[in-house]
Amino acid sequence: MTRRVILLASVLVVLIAAVQLPAAEAAKRTFVAHLGGSSENPPNDSLGQGQAILHLSKDGDSLDYRLIVANIDGVTQAHIHCGGPDDNGPVVAFLFGPVTEGVTVNGTLATGTITNADVIPRPDSAACPGGVANFDEMVEKIIEGEAYVNVHTLALPAGEIRGQTH
Repeated sequence: MTRRVILLASVLVVLIAAVQLPAAEAAKRTFVAHLGGSSENPPNDSLGQGQAILHLSKDGDSLDYRLIVANIDGVTQAHIHCGGPDDNGPVVAFLFGPVTEGVTVNGTLATGTITNADVIPRPDSAACPGGVANFDEMVEKIIEGEAYVNVHTLALPAGEIRGQTH
């Protein structure tokens, strides 16, 4: 009887782990950045907000994204930058634009897929330690929280809202 209970408990542990593993793997492939003016460097008092959702494909070769914004006018471009919260780092991938006249959107600004061909290689620098040579290195920066999403506008061309990836 005791052996059956131990066997049953062992089987249950394995089954629970097997069910939770895909969810855990999916969670590790999804990254978010919450964007606001207070996260810019230097901070600003923009009422704009946003969220970037980045999802790494199962094979690790592409990154699907959705960029949602609100309360922001004259958007000209949006990017993923290499850099920590206190850094103004280089652009490593375009998410939107550039457009010269700017657009006003309350909702989805951009969706798309980033692959190695879309990555802008960057050398080692103080703002981007180690640099970014390719897609895999960009994803590593995203995973480590050493990348941020920045939305640029006519009013604040250096960036109006920003958020670190996590």
